[in-house]
Amino acid sequence: MIPLALVVTVAVAQAQQPTKIPRIGYLTASSPSSMSARVEALRQGLRELGYIEGKNIDIEWRFADGKLDRLPALAAELVRLKVDVIVTSAPPATHTAKGATSTIPIVMAQDSDPVGSGFVASLARPGGNITGLATLTPEISGKQLELLKEIVPKLSRVAVLGTSTRLGNAQALRKVELAAGASG
Repeated sequence: MIPLALVVTVAVAQAQQPTKIPRIGYLTASSPSSMSARVEALRQGLRELGYIEGKNIDIEWRFADGKLDRLPALAAELVRLKVDVIVTSAPPATHTAKGATSTIPIVMAQDSDPVGSGFVASLARPGGNITGLATLTPEISGKQLELLKEIVPKLSRVAVLGTSTRLGNAQALRKVELAAGASG
């Protein structure tokens, strides 16, 4: 009789142990209003996978409101909270998260060149704790100019607007300049 009571007691004790709810840290240099579409897309994607914010997953939202100097403190806060993963919205947040942790997985929502930005060792074998979406802008920028030249054969002048101070943009500009030189 005692063995049966012991089995029932163990089963009840195991059933009462709370399960850990996964916690996502979301880090962005932007403001909540400028990120509303992305935030909703993340929530929708999680819902499609069966995760409901506040029910079976928690999200720690951290917005720097355009103040890049706030990113390190926000990233450190997410690390202190021991989130299970950090999602970053753009290279400045990814760079900051990388500096804050080498153990918490980081998922970058986008980067034009994660290898050139120093986030991963290579696309085939990223290594480290960072993964995510690579838009590969530098690799396709020159090809875009080549395609434009094919569509408009008499094309002789093209203006490229943007900033060359960001690493991915500077690399893309170099590829466009190379393609422009090759096509005359």
